[in-house]
Amino acid sequence: MLKAKLLLVGPRESGKSVLANFVSESIEGIGSYSPTQGVRILEYEKPNLNGNSKGAGCRFELWDCSGDQNYQSYHFPYTCFSRFETCWPALMKDSHGVIIIFNPELPSHLKEIEMWYSCFVQQQPLLDSQCLLVAHHKPGSAGDTENLSLAYPLNKLKLIHSNLEEDPEDVRMEFMKYFRSIITLINESREREEMSIIS
Repeated sequence: MLKAKLLLVGPRESGKSVLANFVSESIEGIGSYSPTQGVRILEYEKPNLNGNSKGAGCRFELWDCSGDQNYQSYHFPYTCFSRFETCWPALMKDSHGVIIIFNPELPSHLKEIEMWYSCFVQQQPLLDSQCLLVAHHKPGSAGDTENLSLAYPLNKLKLIHSNLEEDPEDVRMEFMKYFRSIITLINESREREEMSIIS
Protein backbone atom coordinates (compact mmCIF):
# COMPACT_ATOMS: atom_id res chain seq x y z
CA MET A 1 0.00 0.00 0.00
CA LEU A 2 1.27 3.45 -0.92
CA LYS A 3 1.90 6.03 1.76
CA ALA A 4 1.43 9.76 1.27
CA LYS A 5 2.32 12.53 3.71
CA LEU A 6 0.26 15.70 3.32
CA LEU A 7 0.70 18.89 5.34
CA LEU A 8 -2.27 21.06 6.30
CA VAL A 9 -0.96 24.56 6.97
CA GLY A 10 -2.31 28.07 7.23
CA PRO A 11 -3.21 30.88 9.59
CA ARG A 12 -4.59 30.29 13.06
CA GLU A 13 -8.33 29.57 13.25
CA SER A 14 -8.64 28.92 9.53
CA GLY A 15 -10.27 25.49 9.94
CA LYS A 16 -7.30 23.13 9.44
CA SER A 17 -8.29 20.73 12.24
CA VAL A 18 -11.96 20.77 11.23
CA LEU A 19 -11.07 19.84 7.64
CA ALA A 20 -8.49 17.24 8.74
CA ASN A 21 -11.15 15.61 10.93
CA PHE A 22 -13.73 15.77 8.15
CA VAL A 23 -11.49 14.32 5.44
CA SER A 24 -10.06 11.57 7.66
CA GLU A 25 -13.55 10.78 9.00
CA SER A 26 -12.32 11.38 12.54
CA ILE A 27 -14.66 12.54 15.27
CA GLU A 28 -11.75 13.81 17.36
CA GLY A 29 -11.94 17.40 18.51
CA ILE A 30 -15.53 18.14 17.54
CA GLY A 31 -16.85 21.03 19.58
CA SER A 32 -15.23 24.22 20.79
CA TYR A 33 -12.09 25.67 19.25
CA SER A 34 -8.83 24.30 20.58
CA PRO A 35 -5.62 25.43 18.84
CA THR A 36 -3.29 22.67 17.64
CA GLN A 37 -0.01 22.64 19.55
CA GLY A 38 2.81 21.92 17.11
CA VAL A 39 1.37 19.18 14.92
CA ARG A 40 -1.36 16.55 15.03
CA ILE A 41 -1.11 13.54 12.70
CA LEU A 42 -4.23 11.76 11.45
CA GLU A 43 -4.10 8.61 9.36
CA TYR A 44 -6.63 7.97 6.64
CA GLU A 45 -6.68 4.81 4.59
CA LYS A 46 -8.35 4.68 1.20
CA PRO A 47 -8.26 1.14 -0.26
CA ASN A 48 -9.55 2.01 -3.75
CA LEU A 49 -9.33 5.72 -4.36
CA ASN A 50 -9.87 5.33 -8.11
CA GLY A 51 -13.27 3.76 -7.54
CA ASN A 52 -12.28 0.32 -8.78
CA SER A 53 -10.81 -2.74 -7.15
CA LYS A 54 -7.49 -2.39 -9.00
CA GLY A 55 -4.55 -0.74 -7.28
CA ALA A 56 -3.15 -1.15 -3.81
CA GLY A 57 -4.83 1.89 -2.30
CA CYS A 58 -3.10 4.46 -0.14
CA ARG A 59 -2.56 5.40 3.48
CA PHE A 60 -2.56 9.16 3.92
CA GLU A 61 -0.88 10.88 6.83
CA LEU A 62 -2.54 14.25 7.33
CA TRP A 63 -0.20 16.51 9.30
CA ASP A 64 -2.38 19.19 10.88
CA CYS A 65 0.23 21.92 11.57
CA SER A 66 -0.27 24.72 14.07
CA GLY A 67 -0.80 28.22 12.72
CA ASP A 68 -0.25 29.75 16.15
CA GLN A 69 1.43 33.12 15.81
CA ASN A 70 3.06 35.15 18.49
CA TYR A 71 6.39 36.49 17.40
CA GLN A 72 8.14 38.30 14.58
CA SER A 73 9.71 35.92 12.08
CA TYR A 74 13.27 36.52 11.01
CA HIS A 75 12.31 35.28 7.50
CA PHE A 76 9.45 37.78 7.24
CA PRO A 77 10.33 40.58 9.70
CA TYR A 78 7.15 42.58 9.13
CA THR A 79 4.82 39.70 9.89
CA CYS A 80 4.13 37.61 12.96
CA PHE A 81 4.74 33.97 12.24
CA SER A 82 4.43 30.61 13.93
CA ARG A 83 6.20 29.96 17.20
CA PHE A 84 6.70 26.42 15.84
CA GLU A 85 8.68 27.68 12.83
CA THR A 86 11.87 25.94 14.02
CA CYS A 87 10.06 22.59 13.65
CA TRP A 88 9.04 23.21 10.04
CA PRO A 89 12.02 21.50 8.35
CA ALA A 90 11.19 18.28 10.24
CA LEU A 91 7.49 18.58 9.31
CA MET A 92 8.31 19.15 5.63
CA LYS A 93 10.69 16.20 5.35
CA ASP A 94 9.39 13.62 2.84
CA SER A 95 6.05 15.36 2.35
CA HIS A 96 4.16 14.72 -0.89
CA GLY A 97 1.82 17.69 -0.81
CA VAL A 98 0.70 20.82 1.01
CA ILE A 99 -2.87 21.95 1.65
CA ILE A 100 -3.03 25.65 2.56
CA ILE A 101 -6.25 26.52 4.40
CA PHE A 102 -7.48 30.04 5.11
CA ASN A 103 -10.60 31.99 6.01
CA PRO A 104 -11.48 34.08 2.91
CA GLU A 105 -13.42 36.59 5.06
CA LEU A 106 -10.27 37.70 6.88
CA PRO A 107 -8.05 40.04 4.82
CA SER A 108 -5.06 39.19 7.05
CA HIS A 109 -5.35 35.53 5.97
CA LEU A 110 -5.01 36.51 2.30
CA LYS A 111 -1.64 38.10 3.09
CA GLU A 112 -0.50 35.29 5.39
CA ILE A 113 -1.09 32.49 2.89
CA GLU A 114 1.57 34.01 0.64
CA MET A 115 4.09 33.30 3.39
CA TRP A 116 2.79 29.78 4.07
CA TYR A 117 3.16 29.09 0.33
CA SER A 118 6.68 30.50 0.30
CA CYS A 119 7.79 28.47 3.34
CA PHE A 120 6.04 25.16 2.66
CA VAL A 121 5.87 24.90 -1.13
CA GLN A 122 8.59 27.06 -2.68
CA GLN A 123 11.29 26.07 -0.17
CA GLN A 124 10.65 22.39 -0.85
CA PRO A 125 11.05 20.65 -4.17
CA LEU A 126 7.25 20.60 -4.64
CA LEU A 127 5.31 21.41 -7.78
CA ASP A 128 2.33 23.75 -7.70
CA SER A 129 0.20 20.73 -8.63
CA GLN A 130 1.15 19.24 -5.23
CA CYS A 131 -0.44 22.22 -3.50
CA LEU A 132 -4.14 22.75 -2.81
CA LEU A 133 -5.54 26.08 -1.64
CA VAL A 134 -8.72 25.84 0.45
CA ALA A 135 -10.92 28.86 1.21
CA HIS A 136 -12.75 27.49 4.25
CA HIS A 137 -16.09 29.12 5.06
CA LYS A 138 -17.01 28.80 8.72
CA PRO A 139 -20.58 27.96 9.82
CA GLY A 140 -22.85 30.97 9.59
CA SER A 141 -20.38 32.95 7.48
CA ALA A 142 -21.83 35.54 5.14
CA GLY A 143 -20.49 37.61 2.31
CA ASP A 144 -19.51 36.80 -1.25
CA THR A 145 -15.99 35.45 -1.24
CA GLU A 146 -16.36 33.16 -4.24
CA ASN A 147 -14.50 35.62 -6.50
CA LEU A 148 -11.25 35.96 -4.60
CA SER A 149 -8.46 37.89 -6.25
CA LEU A 150 -5.27 36.18 -5.19
CA ALA A 151 -1.81 37.56 -5.79
CA TYR A 152 0.77 35.80 -7.96
CA PRO A 153 1.88 33.00 -7.48
CA LEU A 154 -1.18 31.90 -5.44
CA ASN A 155 -3.46 32.57 -8.41
CA LYS A 156 -1.77 29.64 -10.24
CA LEU A 157 -2.84 27.12 -7.59
CA LYS A 158 -5.92 24.92 -7.55
CA LEU A 159 -8.42 26.72 -5.28
CA ILE A 160 -11.48 25.10 -3.75
CA HIS A 161 -14.15 26.59 -1.51
CA SER A 162 -15.07 24.56 1.55
CA ASN A 163 -18.43 24.93 3.25
CA LEU A 164 -19.17 21.88 5.36
CA GLU A 165 -22.65 23.13 6.25
CA GLU A 166 -23.87 23.59 2.69
CA ASP A 167 -21.92 21.17 0.49
CA PRO A 168 -19.91 18.59 2.45
CA GLU A 169 -19.95 16.06 -0.38
CA ASP A 170 -18.55 18.59 -2.87
CA VAL A 171 -15.72 19.28 -0.41
CA ARG A 172 -15.03 15.55 0.02
CA MET A 173 -15.05 15.05 -3.77
CA GLU A 174 -12.52 17.89 -4.28
CA PHE A 175 -10.21 16.40 -1.64
CA MET A 176 -10.47 12.96 -3.29
CA LYS A 177 -9.49 14.51 -6.66
CA TYR A 178 -6.47 16.09 -4.97
CA PHE A 179 -5.54 12.80 -3.26
CA ARG A 180 -5.76 10.98 -6.61
CA SER A 181 -3.43 13.55 -8.20
CA ILE A 182 -0.90 13.04 -5.38
CA ILE A 183 -1.02 9.24 -5.86
CA THR A 184 -0.46 9.72 -9.61
CA LEU A 185 2.60 11.89 -8.90
CA ILE A 186 3.99 9.33 -6.41
CA ASN A 187 3.53 6.51 -8.93
CA GLU A 188 5.15 8.52 -11.73
CA SER A 189 8.10 9.34 -9.47
CA ARG A 190 8.52 5.64 -8.59
CA GLU A 191 8.41 4.65 -12.25
CA ARG A 192 11.09 7.24 -13.10
CA GLU A 193 13.30 5.90 -10.28
CA GLU A 194 12.83 2.33 -11.47
CA MET A 195 13.66 3.30 -15.05
CA SER A 196 16.80 5.14 -13.95
CA ILE A 197 17.93 2.03 -12.05
CA ILE A 198 17.31 -0.19 -15.09
CA SER A 199 19.06 2.16 -17.53
